Amino acid sequence: MDSTTSSHAAGRHQVDSSYAAMRLFITLILMIVGASGMYVMAVVLPAVQAEFGVDRGLASLPYTLTMLGVGAGGMLMGRMADKRGIMTPLMLGGACLGGGFIAAALAPNIWVFMAAHCILIGLLGTSATFSPLVADTSMWFLKRRGIAVAVCASGNYLGGAIWPPIVQHFVDAVGWRQTYIGLGLICAAVMCSLALLMRARPPAQMATAGTARVAAGDRPFGLSVNAAQLLLCVAGIACCVAMAMPQVHIVAYCGDLGYGPARGAQMLSLMLACGVVSRLVSGAICDRIGGLRTLLLGSFLQGTSLLLFLPFDSLASLYVISALFGLFQGGIVPSYAIIVREYFPAAEAGQRVGAVIMTTMFGMAIGGWMSGKIFDLTGSYHAAFANGIGWNLLNFAIAFLLLTRVRGMRMKAA
Repeated sequence: MDSTTSSHAAGRHQVDSSYAAMRLFITLILMIVGASGMYVMAVVLPAVQAEFGVDRGLASLPYTLTMLGVGAGGMLMGRMADKRGIMTPLMLGGACLGGGFIAAALAPNIWVFMAAHCILIGLLGTSATFSPLVADTSMWFLKRRGIAVAVCASGNYLGGAIWPPIVQHFVDAVGWRQTYIGLGLICAAVMCSLALLMRARPPAQMATAGTARVAAGDRPFGLSVNAAQLLLCVAGIACCVAMAMPQVHIVAYCGDLGYGPARGAQMLSLMLACGVVSRLVSGAICDRIGGLRTLLLGSFLQGTSLLLFLPFDSLASLYVISALFGLFQGGIVPSYAIIVREYFPAAEAGQRVGAVIMTTMFGMAIGGWMSGKIFDLTGSYHAAFANGIGWNLLNFAIAFLLLTRVRGMRMKAA
């Protein structure tokens, strides 16, 4: 009886199956819920700064520590998922994310608030719903892997589109502390419940499947594996330092311009909603032209949209530029997961996806803090936008270098 049930489950739990599609839908919801830990800080930043009486740079630091925690925790949760399955880190993540919001709500000062964000919300909470779920999704699909990973990753931006206006409404109505408590209870209940539906492990054959572009023993981009990984990690940092400027500071920027934080929350929501569209379109593009070309295209477009923030700061133009920024940059981070699956051994995909996404989180972390610090030093966000553009150029240069090396290798082989 047990062997029959096990055989039936093994047949049903295959790549590209209806179960894989159902699992992707659950993953999308988990991503949306987990994304709250990454995006609500941008909404409450002005209120937290005012209540604790700190400058903009220090008020931005909880976001920085949260993103660092998400990055480091992604590798920790990824190893746990490799050993015990994705359900265990999801259960832990739900409990810690919910507890982190409640602990932050009860914080008597900025330092306790930071600790709750870094350890509970970032390191042990949201981290369970980003890189581990991206890596897990990539193991359940062979056909249309790009669009599957994009759907999974779009949950992060969809959460970013949903949470800011909701949180802003309740912050205005009942205050940020009460809002955090309610958010914590919702996140814990939803994540822990859905985690129970994620018991199945990825099909065994995926652990040894070859990639579409290279065999396991090849040198990625004609480089050693470690050198190739390092370049991707630097690219991940650079693109997300640039990405953090609008995402973290658009609410505060609108407040400084006299438009009010509610307008900024709407722009953040619009930006991330357009990011969902971008990620889905980029996933389809990945399936056609590959992850590396998709990264190069996204980097160019993100840099272009950042440039537009410098000359235009009217209310209407900021809405338009925020939408463009979301449309242009949403596909960048998921493309790294596709690149890893295309150019690195499949057996190492989980840890290498986790490593690259960790560096993107690090880039978001230092980018958020750096922009706030530059504002404190200059009294303006123009220098912070210029800083982001410089980092974006570094990302573009690395993507262009890797693509050039791949083309050179193919010409030699031909």
